[in-house]
Amino acid sequence: RENRDTDVTIEILYCGICHTDLHQAKNDWGITTYPIVPGHEITGIITKVGKKVENFKVGDRAGIGCLAASCLDCEFCKSSQENYCDQLQFTYNGVFWDGSITYGGYSKMIVADYRYVVHVPESLPMDAAAPLLCAGITVFTPLKDHNLIESPRKKIGVVGLGGLGHVAVKFGKAFGHHVTVISTSPSKEKEARERLGADGFIVSSNPKQMEVCIYLNALLS
Repeated sequence: RENRDTDVTIEILYCGICHTDLHQAKNDWGITTYPIVPGHEITGIITKVGKKVENFKVGDRAGIGCLAASCLDCEFCKSSQENYCDQLQFTYNGVFWDGSITYGGYSKMIVADYRYVVHVPESLPMDAAAPLLCAGITVFTPLKDHNLIESPRKKIGVVGLGGLGHVAVKFGKAFGHHVTVISTSPSKEKEARERLGADGFIVSSNPKQMEVCIYLNALLS
């Protein structure tokens, strides 16, 4: 769509791959509208700003996650939980306020409402920032909602060491917690401890090891 007063245009530099993109591309859920352009872990440089855009300018490093629009007025939107808004629209395969179809980040550029765009700090590489806009948010949100950002030194369990699990371990350690990985794969212990910095590792098929879980303050699964 054309850049509106509240839109920014972004030259896309990086876009991560989430399994949701594969589901949507294949219409696994029966809700895909073709043609479709997936991609919702987007980073790039702002090349154009609408006249009502605030806090962004041409040349800024920016990122876009999976949300493109919401009502901005309900209890969820007002409490930074737009994902629960019943008028939510996604970055792609959605219908924007003006009736246009939304298309995602597997492209050269994207037009987005500035209220759903975030700044990418200079200290954070753009390629590394892209996955944080989905996987990172998915892990960060429960930490924030359960007051684990400002309250360090808790014992946190991370179930599974897949894509989200990797990020969960790094976030948990970054916020000062004791992190234990719970996995079905004993072979992942070395990676969990040495590469990611996990404090503990539990094989979930071992009942004795699983007894440790009763001492955890929180569980990310």
